[in-house]
Amino acid sequence: MDDFLIKPRREGRDPLLNDYGLLLVNPAEAVAAQKKAVKQGWLRHFLFNSQLYTDPDGIGFWAGPAVGAPMAVMALEKLIALGARKILVYGWCGAIMPGVHIGELVMPTWCLSEEGTSAHYRRRAVTPETSAGLADRWAAEFIKAGFACRRGPVWTTDAPYMETKAKVRQCQEQGILGVDMELAALCTVAAVRGIELAAVFLVSDELWHDQWKSGFSSKAFKAESRALLEFVFDNCRVMAG
Repeated sequence: MDDFLIKPRREGRDPLLNDYGLLLVNPAEAVAAQKKAVKQGWLRHFLFNSQLYTDPDGIGFWAGPAVGAPMAVMALEKLIALGARKILVYGWCGAIMPGVHIGELVMPTWCLSEEGTSAHYRRRAVTPETSAGLADRWAAEFIKAGFACRRGPVWTTDAPYMETKAKVRQCQEQGILGVDMELAALCTVAAVRGIELAAVFLVSDELWHDQWKSGFSSKAFKAESRALLEFVFDNCRVMAG
């Protein structure tokens, strides 16, 4: 058995987490969540270059930001060590499949892993997958709230500036809906550590045209992003309780 030198663990004044929480990938969502948490009296804790907040009743938590597979995995490993067992990842993705538009929701089912972190956790190739049961529960909540969700695979890459038309076509042939930078690694770690992990992505840009189409700065996208954050923030605590 491998003798790993550094093991994630709960130390000193670290909180003991309820099993249900959020991992927010992007800084913009983390800033908005921090403002909401402060207003509601949530408690702040140390988490590397991210933030970790627990609600006053100890029911729910959120952590972030965690951009890129290595940072996201560091945050996830610590959350697991603190007690997290059911995590929803909220982030953005680029649309790969024609007809998937900016402002739509994608709930990934499995990942094409082209980031460098997953291979350190698996000695053989295993397709990273989200937890179907947790994803189903969240999908039902999104539908009840009026959020339309697409479900399907995503491509996880370390190199967003190396996305090519040929690669996009190859992904389309595999039925891949979008592209992100963290999820394959997060799913791999979740499987290895034996926890449940699901994800919801808001489509921020489209790569299936002749030219890249960005939606990051539009008022409509920002409003949709905040509305989705409000929903997952509030609903995660309800589901945890």
